[in-house]
Amino acid sequence: MTISTTWSVTNMTHMDADGGVVKAYWSCVAASDGTPSYSAIEGGKLICTYDASASGFISYDDLTESDVLGWVYDSLKEGEETADEAKARVEANRTQRVQNQIDAAATEAEGVPWSSEPA
Repeated sequence: MTISTTWSVTNMTHMDADGGVVKAYWSCVAASDGTPSYSAIEGGKLICTYDASASGFISYDDLTESDVLGWVYDSLKEGEETADEAKARVEANRTQRVQNQIDAAATEAEGVPWSSEPA
């Protein structure tokens, strides 16, 4: 089974007056491609502060999901991690949780030893 991860921004709250984003809701979903499918989700709410007069300010209407996910990855950093390392850490954690589900299912079986039909 292959396990893939998908990041998404599920919602945002912004100020009408200047387009500044004050909240971003995000998720990272790891899922297997087999049947049955297994998944593990991590998500959260990023509280944003902004300065609409700053040179790097991006108004709500001009944002891309990639821009906002960059903020999310940056907010997840621990210690001296880079944003890319924080993203990889979360993905590895979610992927391991899915692998644990797959491993648990592979080691469990139902039935009785005197019948060839599953319970």
